[in-house]
Amino acid sequence: MADSSFDIVSKVERQEVDNALNQAAKEISQRYDFKNVGASIAWSGEKILMEANSEDRVKAVLDVFQSKLIKRGISLKALDAGEPQLSGKEYKIFASIQEGISQENAKKVAKIIRDEGPKGVKAQVQGDELRVSSKSRDDLQAVIALLKGQDFDFALQFVNYR
Repeated sequence: MADSSFDIVSKVERQEVDNALNQAAKEISQRYDFKNVGASIAWSGEKILMEANSEDRVKAVLDVFQSKLIKRGISLKALDAGEPQLSGKEYKIFASIQEGISQENAKKVAKIIRDEGPKGVKAQVQGDELRVSSKSRDDLQAVIALLKGQDFDFALQFVNYR
């Protein structure tokens, strides 16, 4: 019998991020506490730019955006937001979306699978994803449960389960 396998990836659907950003922009334009503070949120190339006239307001813009991401099922671990920076009279926060598992993080995950996972489970790093294979599907389910119980500083999804 052939080995069963699945892939561990860290991907974010760009359209969902775009929808969350548009919802946040709409809420910011309509909310009373954001009137006349120059609050805005928009794409700036590959990054997301949040602006307002005070540090507290720009943090509130970030908070609104984070709540929209959560409602759309996107992990906040995928959002890498910087600190508020003063630029002229405006405060700005640049945020980016993290995708892919770095080699270093993939090795950490593979080590956890080797050390704590069931015997006979193999983990291989393939670019920015990790392939986990085993003869037993139950072992693969155990690995998924093990990894869901861990607290990584990046988002994980499990795909191509066969």
